[in-house]
Amino acid sequence: MINVAVTGASGRMGKTLVQALNDAEDLRLGAAFEAPGHESVGTDAGDLAGVGNLGVAISDDITSQAEQFDVVIDFTVPAATLALASICRANGKGMVVGTTGFTDEELAELHGAADDIALFMAPNMSVGVNLTFKLIEIAAKALGDSVDVEVMEVHHRHKIDAPSGTAVRMGEVLADALDRDLESDAIYGRQGITGARNRKTIGFSTLRGGDIVGEHTVMFAGEGERIEITHRAGSRMNFAQGALRAVRHIHEEPPGLYDMQQLLDL
Repeated sequence: MINVAVTGASGRMGKTLVQALNDAEDLRLGAAFEAPGHESVGTDAGDLAGVGNLGVAISDDITSQAEQFDVVIDFTVPAATLALASICRANGKGMVVGTTGFTDEELAELHGAADDIALFMAPNMSVGVNLTFKLIEIAAKALGDSVDVEVMEVHHRHKIDAPSGTAVRMGEVLADALDRDLESDAIYGRQGITGARNRKTIGFSTLRGGDIVGEHTVMFAGEGERIEITHRAGSRMNFAQGALRAVRHIHEEPPGLYDMQQLLDL
């Protein structure tokens, strides 16, 4: 049995992870965490997630609970993830990270943890999304510079980073396949007299509203035809199930950086 901790346990994703762990036969919730002072601290994580009392009270002290878990799943914010990584390195605990919005410096710091622990990172834990990445790569290589490429994403009103980590990853896939530099070729929205489009650009459009779980589309627009590759998430449970697969993938693996492409052999 693999003991798993969940950070942000009172949030939408945290509750979904607790529900998924409760249904798994080979995994169990060993610990649950929230930010210091959060109103849910001390509440049973199972009760909060609607699956009944699990005997796991939400804590704000990760260090004191380190012996209660083998791997932690983290969908929070970059500052919290980096602090968690430091504790996991000190205690030899694996990490599955779905947090997005890191700066390059923060990402480099987090990747450093992989020197000492098994660190699984993915901007999107959905198996379907990661298959979509592969389809985008295939299409981009086949179409080359004969089309314009746009990345469009829609999320709920509470999402704090834009474009989403998944959209950025789609842009990276496009840039690699088309031999472009995302840092210089990306266009994040347009306004005013922009002039004719430069074929080398990779466009991003972001929408926020309501309770939309997540939608991503890459459009390849050519002369006389258009190809669109779309993934729509209707529930957070697909992200949770992907995260559980990641836990199984890195449990008892040596220190290193792991991702969904390795897990799915893509």
